[in-house]
Amino acid sequence: MGELSLTFEIASLVVLVLIIVADLLIVLKRPHVPSVKECVAWVGFYVSLALIFAGILFFVGDTHHVALEFLTGWLTEYSLSVDNLFVFILIMSRFAVPRKYQQEVLMVGIIIALVARAIFILIGAVAIEHLSWIFYIFGIFLLYTAWTQAKGEDDEEGDGDSFIQRTVARVLPVHSEYDGNKLRTVVDGKKVFTPMLMVFVVIGLTDVMFAIDSIPAIFGITQNPFIVFTANLFALMGLRQLYFLLGGLVDRLVYLHYGIAAILAFIGVKLIIHAIHEAPLEWIPGFHVLEKIPEVNTFVSLGVIIGSMLIATVASLVLGPKTQDREITDEVHHRGASH
Repeated sequence: MGELSLTFEIASLVVLVLIIVADLLIVLKRPHVPSVKECVAWVGFYVSLALIFAGILFFVGDTHHVALEFLTGWLTEYSLSVDNLFVFILIMSRFAVPRKYQQEVLMVGIIIALVARAIFILIGAVAIEHLSWIFYIFGIFLLYTAWTQAKGEDDEEGDGDSFIQRTVARVLPVHSEYDGNKLRTVVDGKKVFTPMLMVFVVIGLTDVMFAIDSIPAIFGITQNPFIVFTANLFALMGLRQLYFLLGGLVDRLVYLHYGIAAILAFIGVKLIIHAIHEAPLEWIPGFHVLEKIPEVNTFVSLGVIIGSMLIATVASLVLGPKTQDREITDEVHHRGASH
């Protein structure tokens, strides 16, 4: 893998963090519901920025492999971030967050996600450096996560949120109504928290859970902490604009979780193969036979990731509208009956 200079890495991280801070300041200065045109422009800008960064890595790195690792890692994290985004949409709906303030909630969620991933990246980098057998754990964990994704085991999210709400309500006084974007307000002369606190708590815990899934996944692509962190940074950029852009497509992308499950399963197998070479379990009879299995290169990984997301998206858009049309028809009938 090509080595990058420390100066380049520090300068890149400073610029990327400044971009995210600027994005946050824009939200705080003018909270609003962005138009489709605005969302498309921002998402296009951030995607272009990621591709430009990959091009810079192509020329700056000692080898071109570092650029390919970044591109593969970014696509992996981006697909997982989209899955995270759909959970954000469900949380916003469940807590009835006013659309005007959803951008601020998203930005806080993105910052929490960034901090959580940075912590797990540091832990993962140290573990990989000193405990090569950790790849077995990462691989098995991703295979399990892929299985739960394929089964669509998210039915307990509502119960989890209710538990969080009850727990927080026992400790802190929480009112049932919002007061703009405030976390605290005054009701009958008493200071209480608004439901916005609950939203931040649930989104924060969701971010931590997704970080636990996503960090082992990208370490299956590269073990370079700089590439891992920048790939995560770019995956989180433009996520709040993508939220408003994809809001109406959530019900149509019905097979997206299968694509993500395929990616996680593939990387899980890739990690186990890598572990076989890095930390062979010689005490297992016949284990040397497994060492003949070739490691999966980054080109294959990139192809599998792009292919999985394309197939899942196309299948959803082709088959999804039938379900959506039926729901729209039912809604029209329901509205007609109510009138």
